[in-house]
Amino acid sequence: MVKLARWITLSIFLFALTGCVTRTIVVRTPPPPPKEEVRPSAPYSNAVWVSGHWKYTRHNYVWVPGHWKKVPRGWKWVPGHWK
Repeated sequence: MVKLARWITLSIFLFALTGCVTRTIVVRTPPPPPKEEVRPSAPYSNAVWVSGHWKYTRHNYVWVPGHWKKVPRGWKWVPGHWK
């Protein structure tokens, strides 16, 4: 029983520490210019277009194509994030 209590205490402590770790990534090269996209018609009336963009991942840029998103109630799309 004591071993179990120690294991649980250690697990909780280590789990709490994972939220304290931060990592900074410095990207020294700018992304390529944005790609030209054809915006299709909205699939429904409550849709907002999220433009395509470059995402930096694993030491290179990957293009994320533009797409339609449903607007959550009470939110507004501001380029790059919901507000």
